[in-house]
Amino acid sequence: MTKPKLTVARVLERMGGALELTQAGQACSLEREIETAEAASPGLVLAGFVNRFPSERLQVFGETEIRYLRSLTPDERKANLERYFSYWMPCVFVTKGQELPEELVEIAGSAGVPVLLSNLKTAEFYRRLKPYLEEEFAPTTTLHGSFADVYGVGLFFTGPSGIGKSECVLDLVERGHRLVADDLVRLERRGTDVVIGKGMELQRHYMEIRGVGLIDIPAIFGVRAVRQQKRLEVVVRLEEWRADAIIERTGLDEQTTSILGVDIPLITVPLNPGKNITVVAEVIAMNHLLRYAGVNPAEAFNQRLISRMQQNADVRRYLQEDHE
Repeated sequence: MTKPKLTVARVLERMGGALELTQAGQACSLEREIETAEAASPGLVLAGFVNRFPSERLQVFGETEIRYLRSLTPDERKANLERYFSYWMPCVFVTKGQELPEELVEIAGSAGVPVLLSNLKTAEFYRRLKPYLEEEFAPTTTLHGSFADVYGVGLFFTGPSGIGKSECVLDLVERGHRLVADDLVRLERRGTDVVIGKGMELQRHYMEIRGVGLIDIPAIFGVRAVRQQKRLEVVVRLEEWRADAIIERTGLDEQTTSILGVDIPLITVPLNPGKNITVVAEVIAMNHLLRYAGVNPAEAFNQRLISRMQQNADVRRYLQEDHE
């Protein structure tokens, strides 16, 4: 799924309040595109060292940069700023509500670069800005399925249409667990190994139950029955039971599936009449918590079995070697 381009105007609209932003100087166009999730301080670039200058990043002027500019003569300041703004950049932020040198506002305006003031300290400004940029530039996709928080574990149910994914999650909600999204789930990768799932904007926290229609989960079960987003930790694939199907019986051969480049544990559950898939889903969640805590029941049982076989083999060997 392609996201709309991120512009300075969108940052100002979404984060203007949180970052305490106001525009300084003449009104430059705010439709300049932001191409990367990185923000950087100019540092030595203001002194003329422009090698490897990442101008495409959002530029942040802290107290150090402003004090350095004020330490220069007017001619030096003008020359350095003209060199600096000769590079293309989306915009410049100035933190701590500092008073700006006149040359900075004039030269930035001539270059068409918006200058935005923030009252926040520089460290706090970065702390608020970076998560927003990471979310905006996070790789995303949408998958068909149902997503629930079961004992704090994000279970994503997938399978053929009509297999019972929504009904399973509805039963989990009735048992006190929480719905994240149904039908279409929007997934984002955070960092290198975290996938976050949430509902689509219009259909969030609605479910379609065949024969009943659309139902509003918070209205029926209360606001505690839903979550806005959750980390995806296990994919549960539901499929119809087949006598010739090869199904994992011990749990020693762990399967995974790749979502946005992240390997997620995959568990395939065959469905046949009478199977209580809700309880199975709860056990899947609890078993995942055990493994996360370092306890692997399948591996522990396998080690016990090997140990017992080894003991029996030692006894047989002792009896074979006992000639008395």
